[in-house]
Amino acid sequence: MDNSALLTILADGDYHSGEEVGLRLGISRAAVWKQLHKLEGLELPIESVKGRGYRIAGGLDLLSVDKIRGLLPEAAVSSLGEFDVFPLIDSTNDAAAEAIRKGRGRNYCCMAEQQIAGRGRRGRDWQSPFGRNIYLSMVWEFQSGAAALEGLSLSVGLAVVRALIALGVSGAGLKWPNDVLHENKKLAGILLEMQGDPAGLCQVIVGVGLNVDLTSCNTSAITQPWTDLRTIAGSVDRNVLAATLITELYAVQAEFTRDGFEFLRREWCRYDVFAGKSVRVQLGDKYIEGQARGVDSGGGLVLDTPEGERIFRGGEVSLRGA
Repeated sequence: MDNSALLTILADGDYHSGEEVGLRLGISRAAVWKQLHKLEGLELPIESVKGRGYRIAGGLDLLSVDKIRGLLPEAAVSSLGEFDVFPLIDSTNDAAAEAIRKGRGRNYCCMAEQQIAGRGRRGRDWQSPFGRNIYLSMVWEFQSGAAALEGLSLSVGLAVVRALIALGVSGAGLKWPNDVLHENKKLAGILLEMQGDPAGLCQVIVGVGLNVDLTSCNTSAITQPWTDLRTIAGSVDRNVLAATLITELYAVQAEFTRDGFEFLRREWCRYDVFAGKSVRVQLGDKYIEGQARGVDSGGGLVLDTPEGERIFRGGEVSLRGA
């Protein structure tokens, strides 16, 4: 049996007897118990009360392809290609790469309730509890290869901030090159992976991880300050959030494709959390200290140092407040 069918029943947060669940799924009560036991690996708060049945305390806000598509404006609907929502997957970026290999990559988009091998920048693990956050990947195509992609990760971060503002969430800022922060705590991260011809037609997998509700999750493995939307703004409908994020991502894609990052640079700089501050940039085992002066037209970090102005590009560079 597909566990997603059982999760759909329990998602309302109400009690359901083993007999009711078995009838709805067409299995025995013993089989229901076995399936519930398998759900323990998802770290969901499943309760069992004699005479009442089983429930997931607080319920689950499960993602739905139909709901998300129905919430999209016409412009986003026309941009969106094939769209998948997976209950459990290695990573959404891997699923997008597989779609490209199978010839399904044009405007492909996917999301997942949980990733078991989610990753962030520089190969770091991305915590991916079931049904709590947003894990999304899109495939964007570009005709001019890597040369046309300067500032793309910054532009994606701006799309995330736009989506948050559209939902009434204020105070989000952008940390160069691809983090979204709130009160200096990480709220979202971006991972871009390129395939195809570096000098011609290429596909960029745009991955976004956004913390929605980590309040009941084991976060001991997270090694940096973090926050989530529940802490900032209370309960958030993940389907509405997903539709808003997809809408803003396609809007930024159109703007970036037409005019490049220079068109978006001034808006990005409005949310730059390090603008005018003393920072240090890590290059391998070396640190360069200076004052952040925003970004240039290609998305490079501009830093005033004792040796003069320097510009840093993404990849091997990390940024910390001095």
